[in-house]
Amino acid sequence: MYIKDLKFSLWADFIERDYLDKEFKNLINDGIINGATSNPAIFKNAILNSPAYKQQLENLNSLSAKEKYEAVAIYDIQKAADILKPLYDRQDDGYVSIEVDPFLCDDAEATIAEGKRLFQTIGRENVMIKVPATTAGYHAMQELVASEIPVNATLIFSKEQALSCAGAFEKGLQRSSKNVDTVISIFVSRIDRALDSELQKHGIATALSGIYNTADIYEAIEQKNVQGCRALFASTGVKDDSLPAHYYVEKLLAYNSVNTAPVDTIKAFYKAAKKEKALPIAQPIIREHFQKIQNAGIDFDKVVQRQIDDGLQAFKDAFKDILEAL
Repeated sequence: MYIKDLKFSLWADFIERDYLDKEFKNLINDGIINGATSNPAIFKNAILNSPAYKQQLENLNSLSAKEKYEAVAIYDIQKAADILKPLYDRQDDGYVSIEVDPFLCDDAEATIAEGKRLFQTIGRENVMIKVPATTAGYHAMQELVASEIPVNATLIFSKEQALSCAGAFEKGLQRSSKNVDTVISIFVSRIDRALDSELQKHGIATALSGIYNTADIYEAIEQKNVQGCRALFASTGVKDDSLPAHYYVEKLLAYNSVNTAPVDTIKAFYKAAKKEKALPIAQPIIREHFQKIQNAGIDFDKVVQRQIDDGLQAFKDAFKDILEAL
């Protein structure tokens, strides 16, 4: 665990084969990270741009595009899980996540079947199956947890989504014979990227909406107090060059939480950032900020819904690009 007193974990939001063999191990051995996450966009960049996959792909010519993708992705997830296994064995996280096909986001039964199949095929207990927070996704999360499969609920931008995920985990645990670890991945910087140019026009402080929205959701998750469930702060690389690279990690340091970040962000945080608890943030401060947004005539709920829709579409587009290239 990166900061033991806070039960705060730092995971790398990156997967690539050569990186797993080299830098990934160093970050773990140095006590900087204790987990990893992936998504279709990350695998797209790795598979299509890294020469490390060329030989394996040449040996998979007889397979369909999705079968090729899964063979490559599963190999990397197994490798990451094996490297992380000593941490998992000593109950220091040690998880790596893989996402189900994003085109299944509105099909609960297909998501459940794919989640179970991926978990069984990978064959590593320290793997989390990543499921988007949709209506179908909530049902899938419940069934996967009931089947004792760790779940990473992803693409959360609202408190309602987070509480629906927590509720699904709680119901799943009631049907499970053991505790199952879960995380609720709240996306942070995309909110600021969507809002800040408009906020500047109205003299409202920028680079805070994502932080305050996330802080509010974090409190709701903590109050729900589902066994084995933690808030995970995602999309924590800065999109504004005027901000320090570690901004969204430092500003979201919280008890019983995870931050998954790009490797460069992690290094910047490790070298330069303060390591002091930043959450919770007082509710009056949060309410005042969003009241200013409302007074400016900005519909924050619409901004959030657009981010949910755009996030799902981005993962679908990345997945489609991979399959077309393969």
